[in-house]
Amino acid sequence: MNAPAQELEAAQLAQSAKARSESELIEAARRVGAIAAEHADAVDREARFPAEAVAAMRAERLLSAMIPTAHGGDGLPLTGVARLCEVMAQGCASSAMIYAMHQSQVVCIVDHGAHVQWQRDFLARMVNEQLLLASATSEENIGGNMRTSACAVDLVDNAFHIEKLAPTISYGTYADCILVTARRHPDAPPSDQVLIVAPRDTLTLEPRGTWDTLGMRGTCSEGHRLVASGVAEQILPTPFSRIADESMLPVSHTLWSSVWCGIASDAANRAHQFFRKQARGNPPVLPPSAARLVQVLTLIKTMQARLRESLANVEAASAERAAKKASQPNDDDVPLAASIGVNADLNMLKLAISQSAVHVVQETLMICGMAGYKNDTPFSVGRHLRDLHSAPLMISNDRIELNTAHLLLAQRAATGTL
Repeated sequence: MNAPAQELEAAQLAQSAKARSESELIEAARRVGAIAAEHADAVDREARFPAEAVAAMRAERLLSAMIPTAHGGDGLPLTGVARLCEVMAQGCASSAMIYAMHQSQVVCIVDHGAHVQWQRDFLARMVNEQLLLASATSEENIGGNMRTSACAVDLVDNAFHIEKLAPTISYGTYADCILVTARRHPDAPPSDQVLIVAPRDTLTLEPRGTWDTLGMRGTCSEGHRLVASGVAEQILPTPFSRIADESMLPVSHTLWSSVWCGIASDAANRAHQFFRKQARGNPPVLPPSAARLVQVLTLIKTMQARLRESLANVEAASAERAAKKASQPNDDDVPLAASIGVNADLNMLKLAISQSAVHVVQETLMICGMAGYKNDTPFSVGRHLRDLHSAPLMISNDRIELNTAHLLLAQRAATGTL
């Protein structure tokens, strides 16, 4: 091992020794959430990037929380990251969603690139510089179907070039790196895709369109023409179909759901405080909204239990793949039945949480009445409701229901047991 490599490894090991516990990271997330909450109304009103919240994430070194300790991160498991997302979402939904989307890209490099030297070096950069990662999977004339691409990688003498017209790249203007899907080569079919890790200094973005939306206004998901170039090692060696099934979608669906649970919880907490204020003003008679509040809190508990189940399933599937890889390093096959079961469960998780969270906030609005409808009261839930209306659209629920129905055709039993 040469001297620079030894120095890098020593730095990573030193950072590993400082890996924080989940409770320490949650406290850090609470501090970030407090800063995010302070600026959330301005971020929403101006449809601007939550710069203060992301700066706080960097200062707290939360952007590398999911990176394994061997590469200098905190090695926080998925369930722990979900808790961070839920905490931050109670301060600002856009900030928390940016954090969730960032982590869904981090896991792709961790799971599928750590054996490539360029990718290992980039993981170290991610830790040391607290880089923010974004994703470009959608494409004009294809829309949100991330499993197909029109653009293709042009690879010559170990150097690549790619151009992509993306209708949305969330916070792309502010990201330090964008992970880009494309066809493997110009003659490849649309479904033969790769994922390219493109740091900011290897790409250019040309804005196409604006981001003036109902909710999630701080995610700044404008369209762009993206042009990137670099070396072949920036292309993750695993086919994108596997990266999506094993890493990107499981982490996306669970962390998005964590954000939606956090938004709904904050709205429920506001409704609870409003209910208590009403009850104190007219004892011993309970306000008319008493039963509605009980229903809201029951539904949130159900959402959280459903999410915990899916998080456990994803972590178990990941551990099983890691064990198999350790014992059979040359066998990349994944049991079809297990893969179908996990994917169907995650699809149904997304459907359930995205719909239930909207319902929760609608009910909190009924509890708080005009105090919740107005934007300038402590009980306002208008921003929560507008942000959550994006949930069924982030990978359209209609598309997910159709895909899930196809998966169910391959399953002999549709339900499990207690």
